[in-house]
Amino acid sequence: MTLAGNWNYPTAICFGAGRLKALAGLCKSSHISHPLVVTDPALATLPPVQALMAELDSAGIRYALFHELRPNPLGRDVEAGVAAFRSGGHDGVIAIGGGSALDVGKTIALMAGQTRPLWDFEDVGDNWTRVDVAGMAPLIALPTTAGTGSEVGRAALIINEREARKVIIFHPKMLPQQVIADPELSIGLPPSLTAATGIDAFVHNFEAFCAPGYHPMADGIALEGMRLVHGYLQRAVDNGHDLEARAQMLAASIMGATAFQKGLGAVHALAHPIGAVFNIHHGLANAILLPYVMQRNRSAIHDKLNQLARVLTLPGTGFDAVYDWVLQLRAACAIPDTLAAIGLDSRRADEIATMAKADPSDSGNPCTLSVADYRALFIAATEGLHHG
Repeated sequence: MTLAGNWNYPTAICFGAGRLKALAGLCKSSHISHPLVVTDPALATLPPVQALMAELDSAGIRYALFHELRPNPLGRDVEAGVAAFRSGGHDGVIAIGGGSALDVGKTIALMAGQTRPLWDFEDVGDNWTRVDVAGMAPLIALPTTAGTGSEVGRAALIINEREARKVIIFHPKMLPQQVIADPELSIGLPPSLTAATGIDAFVHNFEAFCAPGYHPMADGIALEGMRLVHGYLQRAVDNGHDLEARAQMLAASIMGATAFQKGLGAVHALAHPIGAVFNIHHGLANAILLPYVMQRNRSAIHDKLNQLARVLTLPGTGFDAVYDWVLQLRAACAIPDTLAAIGLDSRRADEIATMAKADPSDSGNPCTLSVADYRALFIAATEGLHHG
């Protein structure tokens, strides 16, 4: 079976190895003649971005490269990108990279022609209606990691430094008009990043599947996304040049970000403030937190996990089978068991718990958690309590 196709769900996606070749044509159809290419500093000199620039060069498309952004992007990263966009006279954005680069690229495209400040568009109430849609720039997204699925998302996570919190910036038209999902762009991603981003994709699917409410489309997508992670993440970690595994994980990532329109949960509610306060990689935080949150949610998700265990053809049934597999996957991918192992302690537990309860992901958790519950979860994940 050839792992390639042109998909139109949830946006136009060119999927498959070698699809980078479609870039010049997509620029033309998107009316982009002078793009700002947005990526992160580490990726800027590596083969995926070099290959992208070679495609633009061969098509005679003028561009500039912007890569002044952090792994957990700040508001001032976006401001610098918008300044580069305007001063360079650009007419579109090409975002290439992991979640950080894609989020910054999407937000630059949003802010290109706005007069209001960025934080006016936080995903609260109907703030999104404040956006001047005519001031948004066209956007093409190319993921190089299989984790966040930001390429098919309508929002971005940007840290408000003054408040030291991750803010969700949202508008329906932040969804990139064109996506190139080429697994060749993720070849060479280090095993540690492959693992952290891959488990991030699993958590997106898992929390969406477990979120309360009736959304059979999201549930079906999430189940297949988790089946792909089960079958291919370990292969991608073990062999970074396994193109089939890379492609299947890229699909699983896209599926997770599509499914979590249904909701996320306490893993993300905690991971967002942890990322903002401690500058921890989002996927790694999710991977560490997952089993602790699973245990807390056990009574509310047991029936769901009976179905998941069957789909994954796990030995055993229900919660225990899925939980044991998650622990095995984390260990096989060299994910640390505790937050303490990556340098965190519990001194800021009260602050993290308060921020987690206020995070929008809290509302999608299968059972209601209090600030005290989040405090206990953070301490447990830090110290390795009540787990394993």
